[in-house]
Amino acid sequence: MLGKLWGDKNKTFKPKKAFSKGTKRYDLHKQAKATLGSSGNLRQAVALPEGEDINEWLAVNTVDFFNQINLLYGSITEFCTPKSCEVMSAGPKYEYLWADGETIKKPIKVSAPEYVDFLMSWVQSILDDETIFPSRVDVPFPKTFKDTIKNIFKRLFRVYAHIYYSHFNKIISLGEEAHLNTCFKHFYYFICEFSLVEKKEMQPLQDLIDSLTRNDPPPVKR
Repeated sequence: MLGKLWGDKNKTFKPKKAFSKGTKRYDLHKQAKATLGSSGNLRQAVALPEGEDINEWLAVNTVDFFNQINLLYGSITEFCTPKSCEVMSAGPKYEYLWADGETIKKPIKVSAPEYVDFLMSWVQSILDDETIFPSRVDVPFPKTFKDTIKNIFKRLFRVYAHIYYSHFNKIISLGEEAHLNTCFKHFYYFICEFSLVEKKEMQPLQDLIDSLTRNDPPPVKR
């Protein structure tokens, strides 16, 4: 179905290569999926497994959420165009400029599809950088690793915000509303569990967050 939805714009999708079987991250990836599938509690699914390294857990989940958001955005790319979405925004109050600090140092105004393309390419380059995301377990993560993860999740949140504000009616017409809501709740509980996105950055979707999580069990004190 998703292939049909992408149309000719599936080049926007930039999936990170799968974890190699037999590696620690492959095992953690499978554990995350198993916990998510067997537990109805998304808060429990995002928690760091006992005895596991937090950076490894963050790394595995960053790749998974990156791929997931790519798929979700891929379902509406033909409706998110430079003409329909001239700026990257979440409603009239929130507008996002793009800068990566390297090739584009001064924030620039771009259309939503351009912003997302810049963002996904930027994230992919970080995931592929062995100095930031080492593939070998004997190579340590950099001291700035969590700061990098925070920046990634802050920007991935904006894709969710744009989809909800600008394309939610299309999501409903495609029958993807429940799937989108579940994916976002999973994402939300993960960023809360590890304090990855500041409260002010989540403000555009706060009413939605309150609605989606109102009846969920409270967090477990650890």
